[in-house]
Amino acid sequence: MNILIIETATEACSVALQINGQVYSQFEVCPQQHSQRILPMIDEVLKEANVQLKDVDYLGFGRGPGSFTGVRIATGIIQGLALGTGHKVIAVSTLAAMAQQASEQSQAAEVYAAIDARMSEVYFAHYQNNQGVMSLVGDEQVLPPEEAQALIKSEQNTVGVGVGTGWQAYAGLNPEQSLKILAPILYPNAKYMLSLAEKDIENGLAIDVDDIQPVYLRDKVTWKKLPGRE
Repeated sequence: MNILIIETATEACSVALQINGQVYSQFEVCPQQHSQRILPMIDEVLKEANVQLKDVDYLGFGRGPGSFTGVRIATGIIQGLALGTGHKVIAVSTLAAMAQQASEQSQAAEVYAAIDARMSEVYFAHYQNNQGVMSLVGDEQVLPPEEAQALIKSEQNTVGVGVGTGWQAYAGLNPEQSLKILAPILYPNAKYMLSLAEKDIENGLAIDVDDIQPVYLRDKVTWKKLPGRE
C-alpha cells in the first residue's frame, strides 16, 4: 500500500511516504514556514524514493486539531494534490499521530495527547493500543487543562503517558506528576500517521476530494498568539 501523508497543524511540518514497503520521511520544526516548506519536502521524499506522485495509491493529511492556519495549509495542499491525481484521501488526527508515536517508540498502551490550544485550553484526547494501532477512547475535545486533568483522574489510570505541547504549557494538566510525560513527543509527525492511515484504508474510510474536511474543535478564531508561534 503506497501512501503519501503531510502534516502542518502545529509548529512542526512533516511528510511521510510509504512506497513498496519502504518509508521515507522528513520532519522540521519551522513555525510560520509551513507554506514555504511543505511542497519542497514532498518533492524531496518523492525524489529520495525515485517515484512520482502518480505512483502513490492514497494521499493523507493531518486534519487537526491544531493551528487554524496550519490545518488549512494541509487541507488546501492535499485538496490540490487529490484533484490533480484523482487519489482518494485519508484524514488523520494530529492527536492520534502523537499517541501512535508513543506506542511505536515506547510501547505505550495508554496515551493522553494534549496540544496547547492557546486561550488557556488544550486539544485533548485519550488513546488505547488496539493490536498495534492507537484507538480513540471517548472524544477529542478542547477544554481547560484542569478539566482534562479531572478526566484523567476519574479514570484512575496510573500507567498512562502524556504527549504533546500541552503538558509543558500548563502545569494544571499534570499537577501531581501522576503521568509520565514523553517529553520528546511534542508535535505530530506524518511518519506515525502511516499505520493509522493503513488501518483506515482497510476499514474503507478513504474519501473523495470533495469530502475533505479539517477538524478545528474550536469554532472561534484564536486571536491570542505567542511570539514566534502560530
